[in-house]
Amino acid sequence: MKIAFYGSSLLSCYWNGAATYYRGLIRALAALGHEVTFFEPDVFDRQKNRDIEEPDWCRVVVYQPNAGDLRRVTSEAAHADIVVKASGVGFEDDQLVEQLLASASPDALKIFWDVDAPATLADMALSDTHPLRRALPRFDMVLTYGGGDPVVTAYRALGARQCVPIYNALDPETHHPAPPQAQFDADLGFLGNRLPDREARVETFFLAPAAALPGQRFLLGGSGWADKPMTPNIHYLGHVSTRDHNAFNCTPKAVLNISRADMAKTGFSPATRVFEAAGAGACLITDHWEGIDLFLKPGEEVLVARDGQDVVDLLADLSREKASEIGKRALKRVLADHTYDNRARLADQLFRDWREGTGPGLGSRMEAVA
Repeated sequence: MKIAFYGSSLLSCYWNGAATYYRGLIRALAALGHEVTFFEPDVFDRQKNRDIEEPDWCRVVVYQPNAGDLRRVTSEAAHADIVVKASGVGFEDDQLVEQLLASASPDALKIFWDVDAPATLADMALSDTHPLRRALPRFDMVLTYGGGDPVVTAYRALGARQCVPIYNALDPETHHPAPPQAQFDADLGFLGNRLPDREARVETFFLAPAAALPGQRFLLGGSGWADKPMTPNIHYLGHVSTRDHNAFNCTPKAVLNISRADMAKTGFSPATRVFEAAGAGACLITDHWEGIDLFLKPGEEVLVARDGQDVVDLLADLSREKASEIGKRALKRVLADHTYDNRARLADQLFRDWREGTGPGLGSRMEAVA
């Protein structure tokens, strides 16, 4: 089927955490025979910070942030069997929704694909007249990259006909074991940009444990932390290129995942970082959130910390040998159960069920995904 996919960016990860998700899923959908065109606006300097060029498995259309170009690219939706509007595109999102719904063929499958459900739902809750909230019943289905039953229930209450999580996953071609690099040597590494809704949790789960363990080396990567007070045993790298992520994950004894506060509260929201680390065979320590056991087995395939003291205790008891074994088990699990090939097969089945008139068969059954 021909898919017109309107999202933030496929070509750049620059301030765009959804890029990994888009790439893995769309590549896998293309392998199943779908013909995908991805439309992305030239905003936030992403085109100046591309980390891939247009791939052979997806046509990419970059449009300028003006009304004329928006009309031009939304008119192409008329030729698609499936029209996807992703959340957080970054230019006139509300207008994009209306133009796509107007341009799409009456026979096309119209999908709202939410790559940040906690934020989107919180925004829609602010007003009964929110543009997306009003448009939601006109979409045939909502797909999300996380959230589980709480998100499904919330979307159904707002009028979504069908809502199914298509979770983050691993793209083995992109994230895999790599040789360690001396510059990334540490006891614990954390990679993440400084964001207001995650900063307090970074203080709790990373900065405080570093202060409590002065004899251990901590590694911090990501933009925005330069003026943040931190102890001398934290080595700050700044922005880490995507080409170095595998080495960053493979080199430290363990790496840390810290969820945004709203995602941790919602649960069932594994970040791409979880699968990137596991796919590299890293020993992952993650903050606690409901549903982690659907993806990795705590204590065997992942270590789970409920607070900063848990991080301290886990590191004090973690040898390189034990960390290596946890990483190997995590890699085996994600390769078996959590690749984008797995996720694309579920999406493909949803598409086919809809076309054959047998949906919404999967509904909110999370066990179909995890």
